[in-house]
Amino acid sequence: MTSARRYFLATVFALFSGLTATMPVQAQANPGFTPVSPAQPTDDPAKIEVIEFFSYGCPHCNDFHPLLSQWAAKQPADVVLKRVPVTFNRTPWANAAKLYYTLEATGDLARLDGEVFKAIHTDRTNLFDDKTIFEWVAKKGVDPKKFTDTYNSFGIMSKVKRADQMAQAYKVSGVPAIYVDGKYAIAGNNFGEVLANADKAIAKARSEKTGKK
Repeated sequence: MTSARRYFLATVFALFSGLTATMPVQAQANPGFTPVSPAQPTDDPAKIEVIEFFSYGCPHCNDFHPLLSQWAAKQPADVVLKRVPVTFNRTPWANAAKLYYTLEATGDLARLDGEVFKAIHTDRTNLFDDKTIFEWVAKKGVDPKKFTDTYNSFGIMSKVKRADQMAQAYKVSGVPAIYVDGKYAIAGNNFGEVLANADKAIAKARSEKTGKK
């Protein structure tokens, strides 16, 4: 990793955690995560919810995706990963968020999730306008009518709106951003460190739920 790349990641993840990249001593003293204030509700109090705020349009989310997927596959049953696409009020990213939620609704997300990243960042396919999205998913074997009807539905628009509300509640300023159990914003100087710090926050959240230190 180049020094410029390393500094960028340090800056981005420091912003997520409320630190600044110009305070290395404080960053080293920090356990790798900081409290979310106010704490946010999760979908299932019995589970430890890990949220990734992301966008298909973000090149760093593209880099992070395979690492996060491998990490998530190794988590125990009490940990659940929830991915939330953000728009930051950008129409192209809003369309990408609709693409994510529509693939989820049609049952095609597991098969095509990584393919979307590849199409955008490797093949340079402009999956940010309706026409290109519809043509692409049809080529990938998705039922065109089912996809289009779902994509344009009120339910999908509501999910995108809710995702933006969550990003605002968590004060997300950039992606990818990781939060644990609605309580902890995860920091790190690289993706591996971010995931290691997420493990620490998960252990803390688990001890808080069980009452065990």
